[in-house]
Amino acid sequence: MTALSQRLLPVLQLTRMALVFTALADSGCEMLLWAARQAQLSGHSLWHQLQVTQCIALAVVSIGLYGFGMSLNDIIDQRRDRQISPGRPLPSGRIGVGTAHVVCALLILWALAAGEIYSDVVINAHLSLILVFFTAGLITFYDFAGKYLVPLGLLSLGLIRFFHATIAAPNLPVLWHPLLLMNHVTIISTVAYHWEQKRPALRPAHWWSVILGLLGLDLLAVGLVLWRRSRVPGQSVATMLSLSPALAGPAAAVVVFGVLAVWIYRRSDNPRDAGQSLMLSGLLWLIVYDATFVIGYAGVAAGLLVLLLLPVAYLSVVVMRWWSKLILLSQRPTFKRVET
Repeated sequence: MTALSQRLLPVLQLTRMALVFTALADSGCEMLLWAARQAQLSGHSLWHQLQVTQCIALAVVSIGLYGFGMSLNDIIDQRRDRQISPGRPLPSGRIGVGTAHVVCALLILWALAAGEIYSDVVINAHLSLILVFFTAGLITFYDFAGKYLVPLGLLSLGLIRFFHATIAAPNLPVLWHPLLLMNHVTIISTVAYHWEQKRPALRPAHWWSVILGLLGLDLLAVGLVLWRRSRVPGQSVATMLSLSPALAGPAAAVVVFGVLAVWIYRRSDNPRDAGQSLMLSGLLWLIVYDATFVIGYAGVAAGLLVLLLLPVAYLSVVVMRWWSKLILLSQRPTFKRVET
């Protein structure tokens, strides 16, 4: 069991699987919003719209894309991590470079294959496979270049969440959901980057680039929906931008997280710790947004089902940290001779 743990733990750390539940919640939320819309049109129940193959395929897409992005990031940064993060799986030697490449390749292949299955199962979902390819390309761009172009990299993180969510429902039953994910991830990534004092430091030009870029992306998304409504009249398009009482839950969640962010900063020992806590809490909070959207548009039962992923994700993070410490303690200590 110890040998198995020592082999499995580095793979899970490489792919950051403890937080994959945030991606599952994002895509699952969009699928449930699509199912709720289909239920209104057909008169059947929400659960009648979903198929087991559809749910499994979408889950594999999310897991594959998430793990692919994280493992590719560590493969590219392994030389840098030897200096600043030597405890990570690759620089520490707990997983080989060849193994990491195999894991990364398998994950993206699984995501693409599952995307093909999903597009075949769901009617008029041929765009889903295109979005899988596009999201994978955006992830690759971020890992290779975007993260070094600070404002562009921060915006790319938000865009990845946006397009990943839309894979489940390319017709976007509610545009506000992927827009909120994009804005939330971009903003918390920017603030956490600043609090952690990463390099290069954010200058006023960087801040304005992120703010104006995010505003431009929001306006572009809304403009595209309005343009589509003028080209293809229909209630399904009109509801994408409708303001309804169902948005009260997501709006309240935004306010609560703002208060939580202030509390995190004040209780942290230093800005670096505050930035790390903000990033982790912000990613977990995506599940809260997903649940509030599902409660408002698809029902309380479905929303609570999504919300259950929050404690699962939190416990996964705790278990991974505990597991890592336990494996470290179980290893034979190494000693170095002191030169006199």
